[in-house]
Amino acid sequence: MIGLNSAMIRAALPIVAALVLTAGGYAKAGAGAGVTTAVSELSEPQTGTVARVEDGETLELTDGSVVRLIGAKAPSSPLGWRGDRPWPLVEEAKQALDQLASGAEVELRFGGTRVDRHGHALAQVFVVKGRTRVWLQQALVAAGLARVYSFPDNRACVAELMAREAEARAARKGVWGVSAYRIRDAAEDPEQIARLKHSYQLVEGVVAAVGGGAARTYLNFGQDWHTDFTVEIDRKDKAAFASAGIDLGALAAKRIRVRGWIEWRNGPMIRASHPEQIEVLPADAAPNPVRPEPHAAGAVAL
Repeated sequence: MIGLNSAMIRAALPIVAALVLTAGGYAKAGAGAGVTTAVSELSEPQTGTVARVEDGETLELTDGSVVRLIGAKAPSSPLGWRGDRPWPLVEEAKQALDQLASGAEVELRFGGTRVDRHGHALAQVFVVKGRTRVWLQQALVAAGLARVYSFPDNRACVAELMAREAEARAARKGVWGVSAYRIRDAAEDPEQIARLKHSYQLVEGVVAAVGGGAARTYLNFGQDWHTDFTVEIDRKDKAAFASAGIDLGALAAKRIRVRGWIEWRNGPMIRASHPEQIEVLPADAAPNPVRPEPHAAGAVAL
């Protein structure tokens, strides 16, 4: 296992354990009620017991059902990656979730599509501990052991999770202190971004131009749209961005951060289907520098 393993787990788990849902609402332990609107976005709970943790975002319950922690993307290696060392933080995230949830009674609450095409439940998950509830997604994101990952049909609680992610990123916790998960610069060599094809990434940069036609809108980050990084928005999704106050046509010269899966179509691109994928940043926002984990150098070079 790479050298950051035990140190990262020791640093992350106290943060994870401190995040609870009190009878009055979401709060950090000892910090008061701290009620948020997150729980109001979710269904009444269904209950179960965790039999085992499959990975950093997947649980199996004693009744055989599988639950995905919707909204939280655990660390994972790019598809097809081969290396002689484990990919950073994959095992750490699983261990943290195992310590929180293995054998525990849980509540499943839903805020969108409830089941994926594999038959897995898509839920916000809370570990029941007496009168408190540990919100697993919030705990993992706050510890830097997951990134926020939303879907057009599953957007509940994203604002709360994004706030926790921003705090973890500012503190360089977990994935935010490891170069394998760094926010990519849209202006970097397109071939470098293309090597991340089929992986979930955050990419940041200044939009050079907004183009497209009736069917699609393209946010181009370079002068050559045939090769440079691009964000694609389908016509059917434009209304959702407008409703969220994002004027796609006015994004030229704006610095934005986009999250999604890297594809290749006339250069590297991300398809954005809903507004939570795009953050419009202040003009003077600086990219987040990362202090690479020295022990993981062989694993994170891309």
